[in-house]
Amino acid sequence: MKNSEKKLECDRPLIVSYSYSGNTHRIAQEIQRATGGDWCEIYPWQPYPMAFPELLKQVKREVQAHYRPRLLPVSFSPHPYSVIFVGTPNWCGTIAPPLASWLYQNDLSGKIILPFYSHCGGVSGDLRGDIFKLCPKADVRETLSVIDDGGEELPDALRKWFVKNRLMESRASHAG
Repeated sequence: MKNSEKKLECDRPLIVSYSYSGNTHRIAQEIQRATGGDWCEIYPWQPYPMAFPELLKQVKREVQAHYRPRLLPVSFSPHPYSVIFVGTPNWCGTIAPPLASWLYQNDLSGKIILPFYSHCGGVSGDLRGDIFKLCPKADVRETLSVIDDGGEELPDALRKWFVKNRLMESRASHAG
C-alpha cells in the first residue's frame, strides 16, 4: 500500500494550530471534539500587532522573507503521533510564519498531515504545497479551507473532509 493510500487509523491524532483572530482556534477545537485528538496551540515569542495595517505590513514582510519566528515552548511532541492536523490562517496566500516555524522545526517524515486553514475570502494560494515543501517526507493530504470560523456548516465540512482524506468512518460520524 502506497504511503498516500494509508488509511487513517490512529487512536489519537495531534492537532497543531496557530490562530491570530480565533477562527483557526475554533476549527481546531471542532477537530479535537470530532477526533478525540490532542491539541497543541502554538504562539510566536513576539505577538503580532493588533492593528490591522501594522499586522498586514509585518506579515507581508515575513512571508516574502520566509521568516520563521521563534515560538513559545509547547507541551506536545509530534513524534508519537502518526496523524497530525495542522491549522493556520491564510496569510498572503500561504501558511502563517508561526506554523511554518513549527513545521520546519519538527521532523514529520512518515507522518500523515491534514492541513486546514481559515480565511476571509482572499487569495487561496497552495497551502498544501507550501506545507509539503517544509515536510517533503510526509504524506500531506487534501487541505480544508474554511471561511472565517466555518459557522454552522463547520461540522458538515469536517465530515466531508474526513471522508475525502480516508479518515476512519467512525471518526467522520463524530464530526456532527
